[in-house]
Amino acid sequence: MAKISPMMAVPVVVFAGFIGLAVIGMFREDPESLPSARIGQLAPPVVLTEFVGKTVFDDATLRDGKVKIVNYWASWCAPCRIEHPNLQALQDEGIDIYGINYKDQQGNAASFLDELGDPYTAIGRDEKGRMALDWGVYGVPETYVIDGNGKILLRHAGPLTERVIEKTLRPALAEASGQ
Repeated sequence: MAKISPMMAVPVVVFAGFIGLAVIGMFREDPESLPSARIGQLAPPVVLTEFVGKTVFDDATLRDGKVKIVNYWASWCAPCRIEHPNLQALQDEGIDIYGINYKDQQGNAASFLDELGDPYTAIGRDEKGRMALDWGVYGVPETYVIDGNGKILLRHAGPLTERVIEKTLRPALAEASGQ
């Protein structure tokens, strides 16, 4: 009888592993969402430079007892332009939104807000993107829901569409508010 090498099983095991990962990925709650290691943790330190003519915020602001949204954006970001009316609508509802202008030029960012409106309660600049690295930002726009103690409850990568607001953002805001 011929002897079978155990090495012949390696391709079968590797293939089975890939199939297992594919099945897990297909049946995730939201297969398009990017995972975040920051969910459930305190927001990293806020280290921003001033956005001329605007109120800046800091760590204490994120831990002031109120639920809030933190939004990373840039004037050069096309999806940021798409989500901007939705941010304005949320601000019109009385939701506090704190903006972080990411790797942008002050003049371009100011023109963006002059043209589209300013939905931000306070805003600062992350000129070199160092704070974004600490927060785990993949790119802009990215939005976080922060509870009153400064804990990150939700991270959404991509523009806030009406669908995302209704299915993802509002439930997180309600949970953070204890509703």
